[in-house]
Amino acid sequence: MTQATHSGPKVALDADAVRSAYRKQASFYDYTFGAVSWPGRRGAVALVNRLAGTRVLEVGVGTGLALPLYKPEKRVVGIDLSPEMLVKARERVEAEKLAHVEALLEMDAEQMAFPDASFDISVAMYTASVVPHADRLLAEMRRVTKPGGDILFINHFVAEGGVRRWIEDRMASLSRKLGWHPDFAMEGFLDRKAIEFVSVTPMRPLGIFTLVHLRNVTPGQAPAA
Repeated sequence: MTQATHSGPKVALDADAVRSAYRKQASFYDYTFGAVSWPGRRGAVALVNRLAGTRVLEVGVGTGLALPLYKPEKRVVGIDLSPEMLVKARERVEAEKLAHVEALLEMDAEQMAFPDASFDISVAMYTASVVPHADRLLAEMRRVTKPGGDILFINHFVAEGGVRRWIEDRMASLSRKLGWHPDFAMEGFLDRKAIEFVSVTPMRPLGIFTLVHLRNVTPGQAPAA
């Protein structure tokens, strides 16, 4: 896989900026970005459903768009920084009687309250480019996922060049208003020398989003028994 060469996001995000952006978006999110992101969510959950293990953490659960897609045997806990988005998610769980959803919690993905090795699978859908410090997100997901467990990201990563890269670079100044980094690069966030890659799959529409499947072991190390 060829990674984008990029020095990192040009505009810093913080928790307050993220909360503000999604407070404004909560009422219409499902009809805007939710629609565009739907194929990626469906692909990510389809992969989760094929994996072994029942304890699933969804980081950045938002309005709960993906929650109805999990198999009933999966036991799902969702977290999000936005209370307004979580209200929508809880309404969805109640309306659709989603018994497999164990909890929806307001929580900072960079400082999770869960004990180590709490989940078999952790999945972050369109979250890595939203949090202020993506490296802390990854570290926390690795901590709360069992050794040998699975970590999934579906996310937008900055293009290597062309018109799309030109647009992304110019959108970067709007990061705080958007609540995410248009210029978010895979390089520096995910390091093949630090974690085992299982697969990297471009997703619809037009490969704008990428599904990354990681195994929670360092390359060359066997999972703990």
